[in-house]
Amino acid sequence: MEVFMKKLGVVFGGMSTEHDVSIISATSVIQNVNKEKYEVFPIYIDKSGNWLKIDVKNLSNFTIGDDISNGDKIDNIIPYLKQLDVIFPVLHGLYGEDGTIQGLFELINVPYVGCKVLGSALGMDKAYTKVILDRAGIKQAKYSYVRKYKNEYIYIDHDFKETICTLDKLCAFLEENIGFPMFIKPSNSGSSVGINKAKNINELKKYIEYASQFDKKILVEENINAREVECAVLGNEVVKASCLGEILPAEEFYSFDAKYKNDDSKLVIPASLPDELSNKIRNLAILAFKAIDGKGLSRVDFFIDRETSEIYINELNTMPGFTSISMYPKLWENSGLSYPDLIDNLIELAFED
Repeated sequence: MEVFMKKLGVVFGGMSTEHDVSIISATSVIQNVNKEKYEVFPIYIDKSGNWLKIDVKNLSNFTIGDDISNGDKIDNIIPYLKQLDVIFPVLHGLYGEDGTIQGLFELINVPYVGCKVLGSALGMDKAYTKVILDRAGIKQAKYSYVRKYKNEYIYIDHDFKETICTLDKLCAFLEENIGFPMFIKPSNSGSSVGINKAKNINELKKYIEYASQFDKKILVEENINAREVECAVLGNEVVKASCLGEILPAEEFYSFDAKYKNDDSKLVIPASLPDELSNKIRNLAILAFKAIDGKGLSRVDFFIDRETSEIYINELNTMPGFTSISMYPKLWENSGLSYPDLIDNLIELAFED
């Protein structure tokens, strides 16, 4: 009996700062997808937003910084996407992980892997993720939310009251409410792009200005002397949590370079934790995923205070890395689900929802 393969579009690249990481993730997905079940259509979005058909061979030896924009341009993307049975958007960051492209797939009625519009938007915007997690009663580090406004800044308190102020005044607010050291993050960014740790006023000013190059929304967080652990979740209504993994960064914190360029950074899977603590974190991961209306998958990141063992949620990543070194597939592999089976599960979940 003839078996009809489903047409799977794998969309990658994009206009975010995580463009190159997306390419490496997509290459891994394409290499591991079941070719007996799916006919793969690689679709590359270049840094200018052009959509191109790409030969898989062009991806095999890609390294960060390479140029692969030698595909055939897709002039009318809507009909091209509509002929597909399902889409796997292996896109990280803005315009891919933030609900925008998910909205396109909803409009053309093509099933796709991962969180829907609301879950993607909430997971991407760290400031609003925190509002939802506060409501869910999940403990977080102290934080403040800031917006860049012309040559000044807007400080937003926990009642959403806004104060327009100079950078000097803003830093005074932050020092009083959070204290040094503190982390400065673009609200809509991933792979630790634009993140820095400020230990004094001068560094705080510099890093706020730096973060504002990536996003007008800036998140400032309390530093916690903590272990960093991560949990992978999988499912729509029935959600499963993987074992935990611990990050041992080669640098002071898990920066972009520590993640992707420093071989001394280590992932410990499973994390060495008491069962009771591990299970508590896994349950919190599912709760957080449900709270943001998550679907399909997410990687949920936590801190464990080294002195008190108190658990703090850090953030959710609704389209985590799928590179060969990425935590999400490694966590599931250690939990008994192989990389090809994981991809198969994710595609099936796209049809289910």
